[in-house]
Amino acid sequence: MTLSLETIVNIHELKRQGYSISAIARATGRDRKTVRKYLKQGLKAPTPTRRRRLKPRQLEPFEDDLTERIKLVPGITARRLLRDLRAMGYNGSYATVTAFLRRVRPQPPTTFVPRFETPPGRQAQVDFAEFKCDFSGTASAVERVWLFSMVLGASRWMWGRFCTDQKQQTLLRMPIHAFEAMGGVPAEILPDRMKTAVSGTASEGAVRDNPAYVDMLGHYGSVPRACRPYRAATKGKVERSFGYVRSDFYPGRTFCNLDDLNGPFNDWRDDVANRRRHATTGRIVKEAYEAARPALLPLPPMPWNGVITLPRRRVSKDGMVSVEGNLYSAPDGLTGRHVQVQVNPHSLCIIDANGAVVATHRTPEGGGRVVSDPTHRRAKVRDSVDSIRQDVDRIAVRDLSFYGQVGVRLASGDRP
Repeated sequence: MTLSLETIVNIHELKRQGYSISAIARATGRDRKTVRKYLKQGLKAPTPTRRRRLKPRQLEPFEDDLTERIKLVPGITARRLLRDLRAMGYNGSYATVTAFLRRVRPQPPTTFVPRFETPPGRQAQVDFAEFKCDFSGTASAVERVWLFSMVLGASRWMWGRFCTDQKQQTLLRMPIHAFEAMGGVPAEILPDRMKTAVSGTASEGAVRDNPAYVDMLGHYGSVPRACRPYRAATKGKVERSFGYVRSDFYPGRTFCNLDDLNGPFNDWRDDVANRRRHATTGRIVKEAYEAARPALLPLPPMPWNGVITLPRRRVSKDGMVSVEGNLYSAPDGLTGRHVQVQVNPHSLCIIDANGAVVATHRTPEGGGRVVSDPTHRRAKVRDSVDSIRQDVDRIAVRDLSFYGQVGVRLASGDRP
């Protein structure tokens, strides 16, 4: 394939500015082998040659199916298509698949965004992305879920989990699981400017981080560093991870529930995403992660279990306290009274006016749940049993001969 003189000049100019082969390939929409070829032969005008017709003979039986899949998911990766083709009996090469993709789908825009790299152990990027999930294979069962993702800057190692919400407890809980999975802690975390992580901006422009979020990261020795507003490219590594999930893991899958979604996603993340050769770094992600792992901060002896105090709540008539869309039971006797609620990443406590903890519940994922402790209603059950016993005691006790006389009268036709 012969490139135009303008494109060749652009390739050499980007190389002169210090950009990598992968970055130049993305900026120009060309293959990395093509970029290397024209860098090697130097800056000279191209010689017109007869274009060689691609003959992907082994791919021909699958071309119609591939074309339809690309129409449905334009960004689907060649690696994902190759895995599916292998299962269908395709024995050709990866290069044949990529050549076919270049012919049938539009080339990406040639705009170039500078890439920011950080040394090992320095930074991880985190964010949530919304996904529409089909939990039963019917359109009526499509639900919104959010993928929390953490990507290590130097190695591109990725951890993630699908959640039902983006609430503060979820944001506090997810990094803890990620730190435990990676076996260490990056020195700084770059989140989006979400309200659960950033509470506002001071008059001089400085970011005010959420105190609970800062406290959680501080327990692990890390610090937050909010990205610049309206600059999604600042956290481009985690943003690209969402695109990768949408194009390589998500297409053509249905799930029964959230657990059924996270199980295959964890397998894909371990077996595919973190074992691939990254296009930008040129290294196997898992190998790069293992090499950079000693630079991470060590995990503390105990996980963070900080407490967040919420505004006071009133106990409803049916003895429930509403917190972030869920209902939690309170003991009998507190109906209509105000109580204090304290939460940590995994549990919730209800505290009465005297400062005593009267209820402790595990917090479920998502909203619309009812969390009840059966012991909170024992007093009502006991009162009902006592009432029944009192009614039994009021029934007159009669001699058995009385019931015998009643039976004789009924048999003779007499009615009392």
